[in-house]
Amino acid sequence: MHIREFQNMMRQLYFDRDSDRGTERTLDWLVDEVEELREALKEGDTKAIEEEFADVLAWLASLANVVNINLEKAALSKYNNKCPKCGLSPCECPF
Repeated sequence: MHIREFQNMMRQLYFDRDSDRGTERTLDWLVDEVEELREALKEGDTKAIEEEFADVLAWLASLANVVNINLEKAALSKYNNKCPKCGLSPCECPF
């Protein structure tokens, strides 16, 4: 599955609800899911980590749908097989 296919699936499943919720509240859900991912990583529970990664991806796609951004296009435009800062692959940016 490509990113656009996943984003389209999220649009089909949740767009009406997400649109009604709006940008701010959808962003709040994404932030909550990132925090849940943080906790799962701290605990080291692989199953919970997988589920939280899935939730973060789903809410990111939902937020992109609400603000009418093609997530796959945006990602490939910025990260097209090279670091957007140094232009190299692998990245050689200093920390």
